[in-house]
Formats: sequence, C-alpha cells, structure tokens
Amino acid sequence: MTLDRRHLFKTSAAAAVVALLGEGCTSLAATPGRVLGFTGVPATLADGITVPPEYRYELLYPWGAPTGVAASMPAFAPDGSNSAADQAVQAGMHHDGMHFFALGADRGLLVMNHEYTDEQLLNPAGATQWTAERVRKSLHAMGVSVIEVERKPQGWRQVLPSRYARRVHGYTPMRITGPAAGSPRMRTAANPAGDQVFGTFANCAMGVTPWGTYLTCEENFHGYFGGPKEAAAQLTEAQRRYGAIPGGQWVDYWRFDERFDVSKHPNEPNRFGWVVEIDPFDPDSVPLKRTALGRKRQESATCTLTKDGRVAIYMGDDARFEYIFKFVSRDKVVPGQDAAARRANRSVLDHGTLYAARYDAGGRGQWLELRHGQGGIDAAGGFADPADVLIHARLAGDIVGATRMDRPEWIAVHPQTGEVYATLTGNDQRGAPGRPAADAANPRAGNIYGGILRWREDDADAASTGFAWDHFVVAGDPKRPDASARYPSADADAFGNPDGLVFDSGGLLWIQTDMGGPGIGKGPMAALGNNAMLCADPATGRIKRFLVGPNGCEVTGCVVTPDRRTLFVNIQHPGETREDGSAAPNSAWPDGKLPGSARPRSATLAVQRRDGGIVGT
Repeated sequence: MTLDRRHLFKTSAAAAVVALLGEGCTSLAATPGRVLGFTGVPATLADGITVPPEYRYELLYPWGAPTGVAASMPAFAPDGSNSAADQAVQAGMHHDGMHFFALGADRGLLVMNHEYTDEQLLNPAGATQWTAERVRKSLHAMGVSVIEVERKPQGWRQVLPSRYARRVHGYTPMRITGPAAGSPRMRTAANPAGDQVFGTFANCAMGVTPWGTYLTCEENFHGYFGGPKEAAAQLTEAQRRYGAIPGGQWVDYWRFDERFDVSKHPNEPNRFGWVVEIDPFDPDSVPLKRTALGRKRQESATCTLTKDGRVAIYMGDDARFEYIFKFVSRDKVVPGQDAAARRANRSVLDHGTLYAARYDAGGRGQWLELRHGQGGIDAAGGFADPADVLIHARLAGDIVGATRMDRPEWIAVHPQTGEVYATLTGNDQRGAPGRPAADAANPRAGNIYGGILRWREDDADAASTGFAWDHFVVAGDPKRPDASARYPSADADAFGNPDGLVFDSGGLLWIQTDMGGPGIGKGPMAALGNNAMLCADPATGRIKRFLVGPNGCEVTGCVVTPDRRTLFVNIQHPGETREDGSAAPNSAWPDGKLPGSARPRSATLAVQRRDGGIVGT
C-alpha cells in the first residue's frame, strides 16, 4: 500500500508545525542546493568518522567533559579515576537522544540523554570491586546533560561555565505526577506517599513538548534492579513482564543501595519506566515523571498537535513483541515556548487518554483505548484502578489485542505531511517455537535487520483512532536473497537495524543504525559496514548514507539547528565488541588511534557543510 503524499496538513496542523519547530523553520521548497546532493559515503569498517567530502565535523562534549556547572568543573581522568562527585558534574556515558533549544541565532542548549554505563571503562578496577561509591558513580554516569553551546568563527564551542548547565542523574530528586502518583503500587518505605523518587536512568530516546520542555525516556531500567536469586519465586506475573527479576540483574546495585533490592522494595521498579519532563531553561526545576503516558521500556516521546490544539505523543516499548503507544491530552496547549507557556502547560501531560496500536492486514490500523473498566481492563483482569492500567500498560495492551511489534524504538512525525514513521529495530525471535509468527506489520520470521513503519492518521488529525499504514523500509542487504529487503527507491543505500529517527524542519528524515557490536561486518551484516547515519527524502524515496561511525559504536541522537546549517549527532559506545562489555574495546576513539591506547568515549559531533550551506544538500 502507498500512502497519498499529496495530501498535506490543513491550516491547524501547519500551525502545529510552527508551534513545535519555531517560526524560522524552512521547507524543502525553499532549500537552496539539491536535496541529498551530497556525495554518499560508502559502507566501511574504518575506525573513525566518515562524512561526505563537502562536510566537516567537530568533536563536542565527550564522556567526562565538564558540564559547565560553575562551582565544579573537574577534568576527565584518562585512567577512569574520577570520583562519583566528579561524574555528577561531567558528561555521562553513552550519549543518546538529544535536542537543541535555541537561545538566539548562534547559541543554544544541547540537552542529551546518557543511556547506560560500561563498567569496564568507568572505573580503574573495571567491573569488579563494587562499593557504594561505585554505585553512586555509575548512577551519576546516566541520566541527562544540559549544556550551553555557542557558534564562534572557528566553530561550535561549549560555554564554560554556564548558568544553564545541569546534570540530571540517578540521584536527582523528582516528583511523580498524574494518575499513578500516590498509588499503592508506587509507595515505598522511603516515600510512603508514592509521589517522589530519586533519579532517572537508562535514558534512551526523547521528545520535546510544544511549550519547550525536554522529555527523557527511561528504557532498560529493569536491568538495574535485583536481589537474591531465590527471591525470584515470589514475583507476580506482572512483575516478571517488566523484567526486574532477582538474580537477573546486570549490575549489583542492590548489594550497596537497598532500594534496588526487589525482594525488600518490590514497588521501587514501578517508579521507573516513565517519560520524565525537564525544563532545560531552569536548572533549579524539579523533573516530573508523567505517569499518564504509561510505563514501559520507554522509547521515544514524539510530540505533535491535534487539530483542536491538544498534544499527542507517540511512544515505543523497546522490547521484542511489545507495543506502540499514543497519548492524547485532555487539555489544549497554551501556545508559546517561554517561561509563561511552560507554567501554563505544567499539567497538560497529567490528563489524557493512552492507546496501543493494532496494525491490521490490508494497511488499516486502530488505536485501542487503554481505559479502566472497558474491554476487560478491570478488576477481574487484574487492574484494581486506573493507576494499575498505567503502571502495567503492557498488560493492558495484551487485553485489548494490540499488535506485538519487532522492538519499536524512535518515532518521527513529518513536519509537512503529518506522516508518522517508526523504527522497528529487529526481532530474531519472531516465528520461533512458542513465539508470535510473522504478521502484516512484522512480515519476517527471524527478523535480524528491522525496518521502518509509517502511518497517516485519519483526517490528518493526531487525535484520530484510525490510520492507514505501510512499510517505508524493510531493511537489510538487498544482495542477499534471504534478507527480503525492500527499499522505496532502486538506488537507496542499504542498512540494518534502524534505531534513531529524526525529521528536520525541511522534511528530511535522518536514520541512525544500531547493529549489535558482535555482528558488525560479519555474516548477514558483512556488506553494511559500521553503524551509520543515512538521510532519506520521503518525497522521492531516495536514501543516502551520510556518516559512518568508528568501530563498535551506535550512531544516535540527531538534531538539526533551526537554520539547518548544523547537525548534531551522538556517537555512542565506540569500541563495543560485546554487548555485555566483557571484551576489550576494538576502538580508542576519539582520544587514541589504536585499540588499547585510550579509553573510548561517547561524544557529540557538530557536522556542517564546508561552504556553510544547509545540511542534507
């Protein structure tokens, strides 16, 4: 099925584009230069950054760099010996989702997530010799950074110090808001009211609200909770579905910080897996966990406006056979992105309707409401009240019959057409014995390559409950007959495992890939090179490879400045050869030339045309 791209949003939706992107956004029709006119770069296993010859890049804010908090700006210790207190005011590890909030023509705030830690690199002793101090440092290395950057004649530079600079991490005090705040399932010994929590971590994708706040998404929170293995027998099925299982933890936080011991504090994991709203312009503001948006391995919180001025937020649950969700607010958005608008919209995300998506054969789909008391979502189904529906949104999706997806991750909305695009990174268990078979939306068994799904809401309105959908890309190596790859144009560059996905204001779609470290350059991935960023023109279906990263990395967290002259993108976990971090890194990027010569560090790049033109041309 092919969606009708000729149909553009009506006036109200055009206003929504301005509200989200700013009045200075430009369209492709006004773009000087040829769209995707850059020289596409080849797939390569070179251990470095490869960009088109017409482009150049600068390195910004690597792990361990000072955030810019005036009172303390410790330098990075190359041997990993920075203290937990140092790490609390330094760049965290594994940069991910990111947004640029303009403060003028040549200045702005970069706000970015730090997804997880590589304990082999974080400390001199590697992943051994755990202590309470090491737990603190590890939790300080995740979360969010707010830094100020400025464009100088010589390029982009971080402003040090900055009154905006801030680190939000695993010990930052936060409020829990919305229908699940105060629920018995949110109460703990440390917080009997169930309305406050320390920290956010496992922060992956993100979103930005129409009123100018940042939404960070708590993804793989489950791996940080644990306890004695024998305590796993006491878990409910609902707890097992979210994966915080004693004995299955990735790190032993629970031995040194009791709140991570599920056997003693079974409700603590319920306080994670949320979308967290942060005001980047106020370093003293308290982050807010917005429970009305539902709890999941939260991936993406992409905002758009409905025809009547409410906010709709698209979200993925990044696990095999989980769901795509949408939240539509009850209240209309007060226009603006200044402090007054942020105050006026402070409660918009606390009231609304949560849906899960069903993708039917034939290219139609439905948003299925997750409401207590309807469709079997009731006490008999295990949901005592509306808060239970949000805390266990996955289980509510089961009951209404939502479509089990191949790891839904980032979601992006086309600024002109309103089409919604979502990456499905892959699912090697699709069709395995006892697991769901291939279906219309997830058409391949043993799906190792992933793809990009898209849909158009009925009446071009994000509040609609019906939509038309198709596949924009079924990813993979088209030269391998077993890949079953399908691209929208014959000359599209191939890729695997799409993850990050961002539209710029001109309608170019930036695609970042996340092939697992052990498989890069091998077997079915042999022809695809290192992880990369590609640029797609949905109007023509052309896709060109724009950037290739160093060995072992994931390319993620792209954002383009309002003037479209700079693209910021994150290079995550360079050197990763095994996903559990147990093997020696195969890269020393960006500080060293040969593996072992320096600790590899995630970092942000600023990419520009050498002639100062618009990126993507």
